[in-house]
Amino acid sequence: MTEFSFACAGVRADRYAAGPTLVFRLRVTAADSARVHALALRCQIRIEPARRGYGSAEADGLADLFGERSRWGSTLKPVQFAQVPLMVPGFTGETEADLVVPCTYDMDIAATRYLDALTEGEVPLLMLFSGTAFTGDAGFQVEPVPWDREAAFRMPVAVWREMVEQHFPGCGWIRLPRDTMDALLAYRSRRALPSWEATLKSLLDGGGAVDLPRSDPLRALTGSTGRTDQ
Repeated sequence: MTEFSFACAGVRADRYAAGPTLVFRLRVTAADSARVHALALRCQIRIEPARRGYGSAEADGLADLFGERSRWGSTLKPVQFAQVPLMVPGFTGETEADLVVPCTYDMDIAATRYLDALTEGEVPLLMLFSGTAFTGDAGFQVEPVPWDREAAFRMPVAVWREMVEQHFPGCGWIRLPRDTMDALLAYRSRRALPSWEATLKSLLDGGGAVDLPRSDPLRALTGSTGRTDQ
């Protein structure tokens, strides 16, 4: 069987993608300069939070994921980041290919909450590879790429923030239940408000209460005054 090894040479934010996207530059090496006709890979990327340190502000932002810092010895478990396919064209010995990873700014996703809490430094990633290799110098062989193939990479936090700013400059993201969205839309329509930002500002400034579903936790925020008191 052909022995494969993998390494990540870098990462960049794809400024031309329709949505938030990271592009990892992947280096693939086939031992003994073997000829590879094609390589069909499955790539799993995990965040390994125990492999870096955290400032006090970052620790506060990670409390909902890992609890108090005193418990981190047992709670800093790997976080799933992405799982994507990659087809590598034919090569002999070594080649490089772009691994395109669509991302989300959904703050209900653990990986996004983790990345959003980081202010500087690097994100410790572990890339796991498996798949099928089509090899052979004087013929055609099909070989598996076992799951024990992996590559560690430290992604600069600045690259993640650059990607987010490209698509959501100066913005955050909140996912709400459909009933709550319908109530907010009705509130916006009744007052002819030009944007969602204006709608929320109106509520926070005491413009009126939204008739939210009784079980929705946001009812406590708008209640009888339409604003939160600090």
